[in-house]
Order: sequence, then structure tokens, then C-alpha cells
Amino acid sequence: MRSFVLRARSTPVDGAALLASVGNGAHSEILAHTLMNALFVAQSHRPGVVLHLVLEKTADYSRTISFHSDELGDLGGFHEQALLGTIAQALDASRGMGKEECRAVAAGITVRTTSFEKLVAALAADHPLFVMDRKGKAIGAEEFPDDPCFILTDHLPMPKNSAHGLARLGARPLSLGPRMLFASQCVVLIHHALDCCDG
Repeated sequence: MRSFVLRARSTPVDGAALLASVGNGAHSEILAHTLMNALFVAQSHRPGVVLHLVLEKTADYSRTISFHSDELGDLGGFHEQALLGTIAQALDASRGMGKEECRAVAAGITVRTTSFEKLVAALAADHPLFVMDRKGKAIGAEEFPDDPCFILTDHLPMPKNSAHGLARLGARPLSLGPRMLFASQCVVLIHHALDCCDG
């Protein structure tokens, strides 16, 4: 099982606001691109993948929307509008939830009112963590254990206190090269590297 966490610090947790933010400063379209590249291959879902989208622009609680590829049904299409619509529906389903609650949205999709920090701490119990860092170990030189979890951000860099917290959890810095890439591009390169390791 491969897991990905995308931290979207400037993305609103209201469905209508999310859709309205596409193409603006929040860059919410990154969520759809990452979802597409993490969970899909030609004419199929990619097996054994979980994607957690953590949206943090909120007056109450962060929202973590989790997609489990082995359980997913039809998302209404493969294009950006359909995928963002699915994310917005999950956000709408989270209205009225209290802190640390979880709600099933559709087959293979859940939404939780949990923070990035609590999510990665829980994932660290079962998954070796890797965080994208241009100064980290080159992906081609890394030997990946079972069930790795890869942590990415949107256009906003990871805050220093979060980076320190990830280091305390044992997260290993991983480099995909000297250039800053979109999260969706990172996902493609990570999948490729692991696919080649799997033979």
C-alpha cells in the first residue's frame, strides 16, 4: 500500500468556496491534479493507493479527505471539474462535524475533522514517512520499505515547526531533483520509481 498526504494550507474547507478558488491564489486545482495522478492509470484505478488531502483554510477544523483506490467507485469523470466536484461534495458532507469526527462520503471516500499533525502522527505508526525536500536523499538511491507514505505540500512551503515535527516522527527527506515541482508531478515520479522497484 502506498499513501500520499497533500497539505493544502490555503484551500478553503467550504465546497462552494473551493470551487470559486480555482485559478486564484489558493490554487485549488492542484488537488484535482494530484488526485488524478495518485489514483488513476489508463482505464483503471491504480491498486493499493491511499491519498489524504488536508485542507486548512477554515474557521474551525482542518478537513482531511481520504481516497482509497481499491474501494473507489465512479467519481463522475476523469477531468478537473469532476474531481474538484467530488472534493467539494466531501467538504459539504463535513458540515456540522465536531473535532476528530469521521464521516463516510461515498465508496472509498471519507472526510475527517483532523489536523495535518494528528494525521501524520497516526500514519507514522504504520507507515515509514518520506517528505519531499530538494536537499534530501535522491529517490533513485532510496530503498523503500513496505507501505511508504509520502508527504507533499501545495504552493506554500512546509512551516519550519512542521518540518521539525516530521523529523521527530522519523520522516526521511526525499529529493526528486533540484527543481521545485508541482505535487502532482512529484506523485508521478514517486509512482514510477516504486513501479520500477516492484519489477
